[in-house]
Amino acid sequence: MIKMVICLLLVATVLGVSGYGAIAVKKYAVHDMERKNPPVIEPARRFGQPPSDAIVLFGGEDPNLSEWESDKGGDAKWKIIDNNYMEVPKKAGGIHTVKEFGNCQLHIEWRTPTGLDPKIIGQKRSNSGVSFMDRYEVQVLDSYTDDNYKTNRTYADGQASAIYGQNPPMVNACRKAGRWQSYDISFLRPLFDKNGKCIRKARITVIHNGVVVHNNLEIEGTTSHKRKARYGKPHEKGRIKLQDHGNPMRFRNIWIRELPEQPYLIQD
Repeated sequence: MIKMVICLLLVATVLGVSGYGAIAVKKYAVHDMERKNPPVIEPARRFGQPPSDAIVLFGGEDPNLSEWESDKGGDAKWKIIDNNYMEVPKKAGGIHTVKEFGNCQLHIEWRTPTGLDPKIIGQKRSNSGVSFMDRYEVQVLDSYTDDNYKTNRTYADGQASAIYGQNPPMVNACRKAGRWQSYDISFLRPLFDKNGKCIRKARITVIHNGVVVHNNLEIEGTTSHKRKARYGKPHEKGRIKLQDHGNPMRFRNIWIRELPEQPYLIQD
């Protein structure tokens, strides 16, 4: 009876403070056999490939853009090259997923073009971005340096794998232009109360080329340019966006897993 009352109170409390994405939870004892085991999935045979519960957004034997739409409206206009990767044509505009996501794990591979004039540096050097929920951007940029930023430097919160305008990566793990790079990102959505106040900031972990560059980092708010980030209107889900910044960026092997909330469920 006591367990039931605690459970009901906890559910009521969570429902009361989270008008967007309320979480109904139940508490268990340590090693409680009544606790359900997690669903079984088939992991990928090779690192970077999608597990059985992933949604493939681009890749596989027949890569296509059916999971994407243009930010300008209608079908995505990016090119598919060699049945392997997609490339941003001039003035094509950004693209976003058809489906919306909240908590998720995203894998994406990207490549910056070679042959750029060495005088093109900073934010003009192969700029793009990956955004979660239409709002929270992880920067994509050619930030490779072999001279400790003497010839290719930009503001730290705008280089590759930065949470744009907020937090630089802990280290610069960029490869040279022309080489494929990877992001493996775990994203936890923000929560809002019934009055629209953010009561839990979004969090993000970013692994760039196998290196942790953000570890469970709090996101300060919606990505903006030259303005302090803040949380706006409540939102439960949103689209994944790939930015067109006027550079012929290339992307491949994009997949996503939807993740459940994981509140701490062990009772005292």
